[in-house]
Amino acid sequence: MRFCWSTLRVKNMEESLKFYQEVVGLIVDKRFKAGPGMEIAFLGDGETKIELICNENSNDINIGRDISWGFEVNSVDEKISFLKERGIAIDEGPYQPNPHTKFFYIMDPNGLKIQFVENLQEETMVINKR
Repeated sequence: MRFCWSTLRVKNMEESLKFYQEVVGLIVDKRFKAGPGMEIAFLGDGETKIELICNENSNDINIGRDISWGFEVNSVDEKISFLKERGIAIDEGPYQPNPHTKFFYIMDPNGLKIQFVENLQEETMVINKR
């Protein structure tokens, strides 16, 4: 068995697609109408996808603060600068709970916590120990 996608109901498909393409860096794999007033988009180019569903007839979305999606980045510091240039607020962090991981959170347009994580390389850790 393999994990194929995670679904998020969104208020506005265009706003959400813009966020996940421009801020997170995902590409649209598929996008289609799924009935009257309903549209679905799949994002990502790897094995696991993100599915966005927008239903114009049901715009009541409830996302809890205890759920987040994590995306790996090359540099937390560079991603924070990129977001600040675009006026996107950092919700929490950055944190570095151990020598191997550094991360922070922002909120997507629907209220979902998005985590950007930098997995520090062995070489970086060796240099930092000197």
